Amino acid sequence: MGFGDLLEQVGSTGRFQILHVTLLSIPVLMMASHNLLQNFVAAVPPHYCRAHTNLSQFQLSPEETLLITVPLDHNGKPQKCQRYVAPQWHLLANNGTAGSGEREEAGDADLQGCTDGWSYNMTDMSSTIISDWHLVCDLRSLKQMGQTIYMGGVLVGAFVFGALSDRYGRRILLLFSNLLMAVSGTCAAFSPSFSLFCLFRFGCGMALSGLGLNTFSLIVEWIPTRVRTVVGTLTGYCYTVGQLILAVIAYFIRDWRWLTLAVSLPFYVFFLYSWWFHESSRWLVLSKKSEQAIKNLKSVAKFNGRREEGEKINIEMLQESMIKEMSCAKGSYSVLDLFRTPTMRTMTVCLSAVWLSTSFAYYGLAMDLQKFGVDIYLIQVIFGAVDIPAKIVITVSMSFIGRRPSQCGALIIAGITIFINLLVPYDKQTVRTCLAVMGKGCLAASFNCCYLYSGELYPTIIRQNGMGWVSMMARVGAMVAPMVLLMGDYIPWLPGLIYGGAPILSGLAAIFLPETLGSPLPDTIQDVEDRGSGRSSKKSPKEAIVLQDTQENFLKQAA
Repeated sequence: MGFGDLLEQVGSTGRFQILHVTLLSIPVLMMASHNLLQNFVAAVPPHYCRAHTNLSQFQLSPEETLLITVPLDHNGKPQKCQRYVAPQWHLLANNGTAGSGEREEAGDADLQGCTDGWSYNMTDMSSTIISDWHLVCDLRSLKQMGQTIYMGGVLVGAFVFGALSDRYGRRILLLFSNLLMAVSGTCAAFSPSFSLFCLFRFGCGMALSGLGLNTFSLIVEWIPTRVRTVVGTLTGYCYTVGQLILAVIAYFIRDWRWLTLAVSLPFYVFFLYSWWFHESSRWLVLSKKSEQAIKNLKSVAKFNGRREEGEKINIEMLQESMIKEMSCAKGSYSVLDLFRTPTMRTMTVCLSAVWLSTSFAYYGLAMDLQKFGVDIYLIQVIFGAVDIPAKIVITVSMSFIGRRPSQCGALIIAGITIFINLLVPYDKQTVRTCLAVMGKGCLAASFNCCYLYSGELYPTIIRQNGMGWVSMMARVGAMVAPMVLLMGDYIPWLPGLIYGGAPILSGLAAIFLPETLGSPLPDTIQDVEDRGSGRSSKKSPKEAIVLQDTQENFLKQAA
């Protein structure tokens, strides 16, 4: 009997699993809100230098004040970071309209920075972190730095919570992550300074990793293999719907502090009901807590209406069902084993490129909605909605065409659409937006594909290390993405070139990955090497000894 058979005995798709998966998936709806919150709390309102203080004694309209205070840029719009040293009163001639002569004369006037601060046009929003802390002109790079710090928290959280969950359990770390997200989000909403805001956003990023890792583990470890694909897809769609929910919340809450608080408060509720969750029985057995594992299984059986079947479970039955899992856990494998052998090394390098470029380009597009010149609430809805058909198309493609061509195609098409967007004139906003939406959809499809593809490529014995490594590469890409946008201040077309080139190069690298459609999951590193060389697989001596020793230990404990 395997553990899957034991799960079937207590009910693998009963009322417990339905309620369990539902309650775990609800917080995923709000995870997208924190990931993409920067689009709204850090939106840059139209701004220009504040007028000279001595102008307040004159009865001038806002238009007249702007005319004599701020020069025009080459596009004929008020400059954002400079003003005249002295008011240009002569520009008020001809009933407030200046001729070319006056404009040329004013163009020779001395200019200075915004020494008295800035004036903001807050038509669309009542406040943002940009207007509150004046993150414009010389400080404009701090906007992107804030998102990079948040993504740094996601990266650190992956290391910290990944290790702690294997040591202390999924449930307790999920509880802590919910509380950390709630508290950090609340503190960020009331931050008196930008530095404290970044600190608490770093905490939100860490919490996001803890939520994602432990939610996924608790879901898959309490459901049978046959429904994992369906459940995984439905959970993924929760994140997609979460993008739409963010747009709706942000539309009605235009103040950044209240918006941040609104997407953080639900995590207090999630923290409270998370106490109901059962710890993974698989983890409990691997942590030598078999009695608690049996107690949890009997509780699940009772909840599913199978009390009698649950009472039959004992220590010997549980240990026998976990022999294979224990053999994997006893092996001395590390991240270094991802690079030791030729096929594993090639596979890891190619997958690293795929994950890094997918995340890099995805957040490069999704985190700068204002550049499309379209209402940011509308574009957020469109960007979120495109994930729905994109994930359907890639799922069908993976099932009939294969994983490798689907992965390559999604990345290359995404890169091409970003490249084409560079050639479209800036005033063609509809065309630019359509191309960006198509590219974002392809990148969302690539994410959907690489999660499944990577899990099928890495062997059971080291799959957790492999998925942790590529997940880390994705977070590195997400951290770098906001900083690349800063290059656009000097070379406008350079960010698009980088965002488009990265997925094309990684799409070509994915060609070197083996196809896994219809293939059995590899259990050992030797299985992967044999698949790469075309030989039949068999266990390596090292892994065979581990399995034999584990079986002997279990038999001794049972006796």
